[in-house]
Amino acid sequence: MSEIAIVGAGFIGLASAASLMRDGHRVTLFDPSGVGQGASFGNAGTFAHYACIPVNNPSVFRDLPRYLFSGDSPFRLRYQYLPHLVPWLARFMMSSLPRRYEASAAALAALLAQAQEGYAPLLANAELARFVRSRECLYLYSNAASFDAARPALDLRKKLGVIFDVLGRNEIRALEPSLAPIFERGVLFSDSWHFSDPQGFLQALFEQLAVQGLTLERSTVSAVEPSGDGASVTADGVTRRFGHVVIATGARSAKFARQCGDVVPLDTERGYHVRYPGAQQLISRPVGWAERGFYMTPMSDGIRVAGTVELGGFSDTRNRSLLDLLTFSSRRALPGLETPDNSWLGFRPTLPDGVPVLARSRASERVIYAFGHQHLGLTLAGVSGRIVADLVARRAPPLDLAPYAATRFGV
Repeated sequence: MSEIAIVGAGFIGLASAASLMRDGHRVTLFDPSGVGQGASFGNAGTFAHYACIPVNNPSVFRDLPRYLFSGDSPFRLRYQYLPHLVPWLARFMMSSLPRRYEASAAALAALLAQAQEGYAPLLANAELARFVRSRECLYLYSNAASFDAARPALDLRKKLGVIFDVLGRNEIRALEPSLAPIFERGVLFSDSWHFSDPQGFLQALFEQLAVQGLTLERSTVSAVEPSGDGASVTADGVTRRFGHVVIATGARSAKFARQCGDVVPLDTERGYHVRYPGAQQLISRPVGWAERGFYMTPMSDGIRVAGTVELGGFSDTRNRSLLDLLTFSSRRALPGLETPDNSWLGFRPTLPDGVPVLARSRASERVIYAFGHQHLGLTLAGVSGRIVADLVARRAPPLDLAPYAATRFGV
């Protein structure tokens, strides 16, 4: 049994704590914001085991003008951030070339194939399983041309083992009659599900683990220093030693990886959501609009409309145009919606190849990375936590970890 520190108390950090504690370790979480208050708070809540198509894919070369200049584009770039972002963008474009994109998709599919099994120990608990809503995700296209452009990605999903059905206009209306009749095609992904309250799930998980001895320290970690027989964590000026340290602090993980010998090209995607209170009866499942880049998810407190991508660092200034786009587009898709009562901005970790880092650090096997999950932190939390525990225990993980190494970027 070892003393283990986890930096980050979101989905990856909590799932790692659960797996490590099942192995008998004592775990301390470090997060100044508390449980599930970062990107884990405001996500779409979907278990997206079908999402093996990374953002970096060949379609970006075709769609780049629309992304940059169209008013209904779900993408924004803060141009004052561009000088910092240029090296990342160059890597992203290289990763969008067909061979590299297909390698990323295969790496994601291999992880996603383990995602449901990774959650099994958590959802065996009735108090946690009550947050799960077992309805398939419906992904929509408002015109035939957009669907036809998506066919290569759908074919690759099928090749990689994703099961789905293609629906026509009438089938979409039969499933979700409150939707506006503007969608030509739909894709229904089998065996997907969603949380009714993602942050509530994490809080319940934390409370159960706290009874078993999990400790949360709401302090800011400034340094992680590895050594041969452990690693130290410096938080709010106080340094403590642990047998292992897990870096699971999402978009803010690059600094700690650098301290441990690994230069990782990690940046942040600024993601948004708006909430429509009391509207959850309008749809029975998560519904995504492909061209507009968002999901509408029925949750316990209403419908959460989450999505879009903005590259612009950690500024807390919200982009009104993206919030307006989410509001306008969701009300067009679902005319029964009225007025959102709040909005949210969060920072997703993003790597240029779209694949997370799940690995030991270069400097010491006592520091373990679990970050960079981009849009899939919720979905991959269970299997990522299992991999973290396997690395600590020196057990064979459930798949080859070479595609997820921090050293794959060659810097």
